[in-house]
Amino acid sequence: MSAQGNPDVPLIRFNNKQQQQRRSETGNVPDGVAPDGTTNTGVFSRFHSIRGKVRLFGHFFHAQFLLLACVEYFSFVSVYLFVIPLVETVKPSVTAMPQWPEAAFAGMVLILAIASMGLYDTRQREGIKGALIRLMVAFLSGFLAMALLDSLFPLFTEEPSHIAKFVLVAFIYSIALRIYFYKFVDGNILQRRVMVVGAGKRAATINKLRRKTDKRGFELVGFVRTSSEEVVQVGNQKLLDIDDDIRNFAIQNHIDEIIIAPDDRRRKLPLDGLIDCRMSGISITDLLDFFERETEKIRLDLIQPSWLIYTDGFKRNILRAATKRTFDILISAVMLVICSPAMVLTAVAILLESKGRGAVLYRQERVGRDGRCFNLYKFRSMCTDAEQDGVARWAQQNDSRITRVGSFIRKYRLDELPQLWNIFVSDMSLVGPRPERPEFVEQLCKVNALYKERHRVTPGLAGWAQVCYPYGASKKDSMEKLQSDLYYVKNHGLLFDFYILVQTAEIIFFKKGVR
Repeated sequence: MSAQGNPDVPLIRFNNKQQQQRRSETGNVPDGVAPDGTTNTGVFSRFHSIRGKVRLFGHFFHAQFLLLACVEYFSFVSVYLFVIPLVETVKPSVTAMPQWPEAAFAGMVLILAIASMGLYDTRQREGIKGALIRLMVAFLSGFLAMALLDSLFPLFTEEPSHIAKFVLVAFIYSIALRIYFYKFVDGNILQRRVMVVGAGKRAATINKLRRKTDKRGFELVGFVRTSSEEVVQVGNQKLLDIDDDIRNFAIQNHIDEIIIAPDDRRRKLPLDGLIDCRMSGISITDLLDFFERETEKIRLDLIQPSWLIYTDGFKRNILRAATKRTFDILISAVMLVICSPAMVLTAVAILLESKGRGAVLYRQERVGRDGRCFNLYKFRSMCTDAEQDGVARWAQQNDSRITRVGSFIRKYRLDELPQLWNIFVSDMSLVGPRPERPEFVEQLCKVNALYKERHRVTPGLAGWAQVCYPYGASKKDSMEKLQSDLYYVKNHGLLFDFYILVQTAEIIFFKKGVR
């Protein structure tokens, strides 16, 4: 169809039937398309599915960091098997094969230690200096973990000095690799090339992504108006002029994905062209799904009831629930035993500071799964008259109600240890949205009705919102965290839970979000 309205603003002009007829008559095909209609763009066509972010175990991971983790892991195994024996003047061929299990285990310990410091996290915004500090902590903790495990359960046939040399060489190698990665790889390869159908208010939300962490997974090619009546709210330099065939343009410009983002879904979309693209192997993605993948949260300002109804996720799995409950019982029981000395010392410190006055533990009503309330247990970190007027308040920065001992145990999350009992008796889980007080839940449900959807799963000691966002002390903060909580409710699974627990180590060590 011909353009209408302002001729200076480009828009889609589709005539797929004429285009297909012309191909049939002339035998010509667009560049990058085989005569049978399939794409033929080499590496582009074969590997576009692993560009940007990929879903593993319910969560989205960046392909660049998955690549980095794989390279580091196999490099660590090689260092253990081949480099260290050379340093120790032992022939690799004599000792390498029997040590494969040890090498694989040692490499995995270091990878988990690095992950626990957030060094495979796309949200990590620190420079080389900050990454180096985290890397030092990771390798030190990895060495201590291997030494401790080996003392309890002999896992390594070599002397401790062998492990120390392995960690040192792996550390030096990892520094060199990451310098190369941040300079030449990060944000430069494995990005998805995306095109947006729509140029209005909803489409412009993609342009508002400012942080490199949010834009690391894709390269925005541009926007296409759905009609001449659509009000343009993106820069004209990003508008694309597609003449007749959206598929032809997408193939020629190596588009991996088309984002559907019109302001008014009742306007006619180029369905024939989009179907043509989809059948040619180009991904078609809804705007909200795009944001879910790239930002790892669900945007409240873009959500629609139809999306909640038809989207994948929000599933119940009896086997997964039973396995998670078993895991919660075992881990909470073990942790109660291991942490009992720290809990005793914390109780004594609270008693000494308060001179024996006031309770060591306090219980507070919180909202659990399906809206049922339960008593949550914590070590007392505030003065005994913190809420003597009966009004519930969020903890603020430098809150005057927090005691000196309370400030310390809050920094290192020692005040949360009694919640291991809540986990053991099934009020809580190790991982899930943090339980909130009924007074706050009532207020926040009035701000956004979706807040109650957090209670579809069991609340947790650790949570995805706590990994992604600092301490929430207002309604605005709670709405930000709600976006991450909904992402967890939609995608939760055992391995995603394990990933959250690993990431929580960084929060505790660097005292993130402490109030």
